[in-house]
Amino acid sequence: MKYGDLAFTIGVIIALLAGIAAVAVGINSQTAGIIGLVLVILGLIVGFMNVKEKETVPFLVAAVALMLTSGVGWAYLNSILSIGTYVQAILGYIGIFVAPAAVIVALKSVFALAKS
Repeated sequence: MKYGDLAFTIGVIIALLAGIAAVAVGINSQTAGIIGLVLVILGLIVGFMNVKEKETVPFLVAAVALMLTSGVGWAYLNSILSIGTYVQAILGYIGIFVAPAAVIVALKSVFALAKS
């Protein structure tokens, strides 16, 4: 398995678990900061190692969609076991993970366009 693939898998798992834990048991600000830092580092690794030039546009579109949906109010799903709160927390952590990868991929794309 490649490092970029491993970073992606670990990042998604951490985002899922952190989102669930944030709602179920609560996470203090220091722990949330450490989780956020780990997700940012993993996102940078994914941005540098995983996304190839031909995958740039689909990746950036997906990243924007994920980051936009993390800010949507999911409270309307709270009537079903508070699921909206869980979804919003998970997507928030996924946004923290995806944002640095999107920045790296976008910068790589800008540099590639500037060269041509």
